[in-house]
Amino acid sequence: MPLPRRPLPHGLPQRFTVTVHGTVFEGRHAHLANLEEGETLLLRPDPAGAEVRGEGGKVWVHRLTGEVLGYLPPEAGIPLAPWLREGGRAWGKVLKIRGEEAPSFRRLVVEVSCGTCP
Repeated sequence: MPLPRRPLPHGLPQRFTVTVHGTVFEGRHAHLANLEEGETLLLRPDPAGAEVRGEGGKVWVHRLTGEVLGYLPPEAGIPLAPWLREGGRAWGKVLKIRGEEAPSFRRLVVEVSCGTCP
């Protein structure tokens, strides 16, 4: 049985473009070399209560094979994380991959689609 459709958080569009942050930590930059434009990505929130514990409450960006690439910036992650934990669904699609000449927070650009599967 499909999950009930959850309304999007106020002000969050169904589809938007965003950069991925944290791509240079914990060896994540190595995964960027294997990405392809158009690749589908998983979006997963921190567990409930993470922001209360001071752990951020981020939305993490993963390859379908599981590797963590980074996280959505706060302006996207803060409204999206609780919605995802409540049963909302969102996916990412790689739009642009830049090299080391770009600042780390601009190396990976994705399109986020809320409520739709790729």
